[in-house]
Amino acid sequence: MHACSRTQWSSADVEASDAFAYWADVVCDTFVGVAVRPGPDAGFEGRIETSVLDGIGFAALTTGPQQVARTRRLIARDREDVLLANIQLRGRARLEQNGHVAVLTPGAMAFVESAHPYALDFADGFSQLVVKVPRARLPHRSLSGATAVELDASGPGRVVADFLVGLNRLQGHAPGEAAALLPHAVDLLDTALAWAAGAAPRQTSAAALTRERVHRFVRRHLTDPRLDAAAVAAGCGVSRRTMYRVLAQDGESLTALIRRLRVSQAQRLVLAHPERPLAAVARECGFGSEAQLYRTFRAVTGMTPGVYRSR
Repeated sequence: MHACSRTQWSSADVEASDAFAYWADVVCDTFVGVAVRPGPDAGFEGRIETSVLDGIGFAALTTGPQQVARTRRLIARDREDVLLANIQLRGRARLEQNGHVAVLTPGAMAFVESAHPYALDFADGFSQLVVKVPRARLPHRSLSGATAVELDASGPGRVVADFLVGLNRLQGHAPGEAAALLPHAVDLLDTALAWAAGAAPRQTSAAALTRERVHRFVRRHLTDPRLDAAAVAAGCGVSRRTMYRVLAQDGESLTALIRRLRVSQAQRLVLAHPERPLAAVARECGFGSEAQLYRTFRAVTGMTPGVYRSR
């Protein structure tokens, strides 16, 4: 079962004179390294509830006016490569990245990539849900510089936003059910990212749908060491020839896909559970042995699991 931890922070927990400095530290710890400046109001209040579910971060925040900027200097300092899905719940926000500007109103969602500088401006008080996803979990979707692209509140992106908001609420009282739904959330984010990058949601090709089924099936059966082409094709209801053809469009074979996703899972486990033996990690990721985990991990990441864990 996937663990889910929830933490609450509030500026009310410290003296008023320290409230904004405390808030700025919480924002950096929750998301990525950024510079935060307060709005013109004399007082400042902010609260945030964070949770992490199988490596995916959720942060629901309600706070006052402020400006947030991620600069090249800050990127060079932490180099964290994540995608942030910003869902506006109340108030307005202006997001700018790579020359693209998005204005968020309640119900809208916009994406921002931590590897590029960006700026957020909140002129008034607001509420947001921000979902933080490592880019390794969405490897085949890229905004190609077209970041700060919003999905408006009246389009299909609203369905994705509502699902993520509901999933965040579900974690509070049913973390097991939330964990079961998490793969669907990742798939929806993957699709929404394609929409934001310019793909038309109503013109999704049969090949793209087959590819999504293959990726989804592989993720769900990743721990099975017997997972192979025959099992994936049968599970997705397609021929092996069709499966190979749609995967070839991404330039990645089925073997490479399985290997990469297993290593990604192993990366999360060795960091989240440093005390866990590598033999146990290997079993939980679908590797046939600890030696196979070691060889594959090194081939994909360029380092051994032990070195990766220490870094």
